[in-house]
Amino acid sequence: MLKRPTVAVIGAGFSGVMTALRLLEAPDGPCVRLIERRPKFGLGAAYATTNPDHLLNVRAANMSAYPEHPDHFADWLVAQGRAPESHRFVSRSDYGAYLQSLLRRAAESPAAAGRLILEADEVTALGRDGDGWRLTLALGQTRRADAVVLALGNLPPHPPGGIAEAARASVRYVADPWAWSPEDAPDSGLVVLLGTGLTMVDVVLSVSAQRPEVKFLALSRRGLLPRRHVESGAASASARLSPPVGSARHVLAQVRRDAAGQDWRGAVDALRPHVQSIWRGWSLSERRQFLRHARPWWDIHRHRLAPKVAARIDHLTASGVLRTAAGQIRGWVDGDGCVGLAWAPRGSRTLVRTRAAVVVNCTGPNADLGAADDQLIAGLAETGVIRADACKLGVDVDASARLVRRDGGVNDTLFAVGPITRGAFWEMTSVPDIRHQARDCALAVMRALTRTPA
Repeated sequence: MLKRPTVAVIGAGFSGVMTALRLLEAPDGPCVRLIERRPKFGLGAAYATTNPDHLLNVRAANMSAYPEHPDHFADWLVAQGRAPESHRFVSRSDYGAYLQSLLRRAAESPAAAGRLILEADEVTALGRDGDGWRLTLALGQTRRADAVVLALGNLPPHPPGGIAEAARASVRYVADPWAWSPEDAPDSGLVVLLGTGLTMVDVVLSVSAQRPEVKFLALSRRGLLPRRHVESGAASASARLSPPVGSARHVLAQVRRDAAGQDWRGAVDALRPHVQSIWRGWSLSERRQFLRHARPWWDIHRHRLAPKVAARIDHLTASGVLRTAAGQIRGWVDGDGCVGLAWAPRGSRTLVRTRAAVVVNCTGPNADLGAADDQLIAGLAETGVIRADACKLGVDVDASARLVRRDGGVNDTLFAVGPITRGAFWEMTSVPDIRHQARDCALAVMRALTRTPA
């Protein structure tokens, strides 16, 4: 009997779990070592929350883990005794329970018997070992694998402009909101949030639920908030059989024409199946132009809030608890129990002085490998095993999700899935996109293993 090869999947959030499950589907497939540094498998940062106000920003009908079974998640909800909720926005903790149920079912299935190993540890280094790879773990052990998939999710936020290195060491500065508990928030006073996107919304909901006396000031360069989904049912989408062509400006013009006379959400959603092909069709200069000028507007229209969440944010804003402003931090002084911030409103040279109890970095995930606060990624980049993509959105991968080396060559048995591959695909941050990538990556891994001695 031939020995099965082993695939190490590093990270057990959605990207890692679905890649592992796809590898386990084939009875003659490899053994899978799923390695997760967080306390629980299948949750990642997104679904580990227990706050009932943290809702999915995609309807249940579009959240099946399996694109070939579109009702899979909705049916699971019904099986849990929930009323049919295909057009509802359910809690992220519910979705985490769903993913964990898929992992348990796979571990108990005959096809995967003895092939799934769950390892609670952190991979700190990765290097070549003959035809395979050697993984060094934080607890001191090493593991060997014939192929490796990096499913690291989003890297921690990058340090925002205006916050000097000394200020980042302050006890009143929170560098990573996902590693911070709302219970550590002050009982009262002002919390300044750097960023006005989805991360900011999560922090406001979490802290306000436990510290109702706290007020918030959310700052970003443009002060833009995510738009909201329609209240019920999906917005009717424009029929689009082929992707728009041309630069970002030309694509925008076509989407605006499609949106004429209907809810704009339908036109944006109709574009979704074509986003990756549009991105791949743009030149490097066109991609950079989009990122420089249009990205903030795309993000707030594409990544929308569930109606219930948007209503809560509206209430907090109307009641004076939350204020949003366009501006940038220009100075920071640690004071007696507070931080003195100087910030410049957009379009103004006059600085505004603000006293904050805590400053929380909500600018979103770090995409620059050169500044990544992740030992594994930093080590791989330093040794040239991986390189950043040209737009510095994450790692460079080919169409099969194989990681590209510094010298331009491809690692045949080293892959990446999920948000860190945005440079190649752009839309790779949500379940409807990653579920396809996880399936395709698993197939590519198994093809690579047939060409590599076990």
